[in-house]
Amino acid sequence: MSDTATDPGIRRSTSPKLDRVMISPEGVPLNVTVATAGARAGALTLDILIILGLILGVTLFGILVIWAFDSAFGTDTVLEESGPLSAVAVLWIISVFLFRNAYFLYFELGERAATWGKRAVGIRVAARDGGRLSAEAVIARNIIRDIELFLPLVFLTSGEAEGSMSDFTAWAGFLWVLMFLLFPVFNKDRLRCGDLIAGTWVIQNVKRNLDGVVAPSAENQAVSAAQSGSRYKFSEADLSVYGEFELQTLENVLRSGSDEALVTVTNSICGKIGWEPGSGDERIFLESYYTALRAKLESGMRFGKRRKDKYSADI
Repeated sequence: MSDTATDPGIRRSTSPKLDRVMISPEGVPLNVTVATAGARAGALTLDILIILGLILGVTLFGILVIWAFDSAFGTDTVLEESGPLSAVAVLWIISVFLFRNAYFLYFELGERAATWGKRAVGIRVAARDGGRLSAEAVIARNIIRDIELFLPLVFLTSGEAEGSMSDFTAWAGFLWVLMFLLFPVFNKDRLRCGDLIAGTWVIQNVKRNLDGVVAPSAENQAVSAAQSGSRYKFSEADLSVYGEFELQTLENVLRSGSDEALVTVTNSICGKIGWEPGSGDERIFLESYYTALRAKLESGMRFGKRRKDKYSADI
């Protein structure tokens, strides 16, 4: 993993200092852009508002249930130890726990690796080693969020409600939360403590519009078509191992023109699809594969199918 500010061939964001190269397990360089601290804060704010909205909805539903039972059976029935009020209270506590914890786990373990808040600002969670985001990593980063944010806030609000909190305790709790909230601002990869422990980071989403992927030059495409039209034919299985993210990565490799990168990516693709890599015509091979892969992905889009990356199924 390295900074890409010195390599104009793979720069793709408006903030070059946040561009990174992530090396996948296959040895293929994948260019990513780290999410800004502002984007992360905005996503967290949206997620908290969504969670509060869900809790409010459950609370109102519980109130309606209690009101209905009170109207139908009377207050004494509602207030019985094993009555509707107790059952609604238990369900409310379970719902709040799930909204606070399972919300992040469910969405970050999903296909998009992003909560509703992250999707709204165009960011997602990814493994820093370039591999697939594991359940262990997602669980770890969300357990740490409780320590960073939710537990101190619960402690502060409960203490204020009971009127037993000293000024020192209140300031200590406030500084604790503030320290963790500002932590991403003071490291170059905008990581929070949960990311450090889980081996994750939050990156900007790859553009999902294939029109944003720039094809190789017309001259190179003409050379590729003339020299490899009959030499390289790829089957459906050969083209099904990669998605839009890898297509953009391949485009960046072709743009950079680095012989070493061309050889590395050629070997990786050949190993993935079961071909024996040749020598000396890596660019022709990669341009042929790029053209075929792009055609396949665009064909799928016409039928409403998209594939985000090599780890994803068609969506």
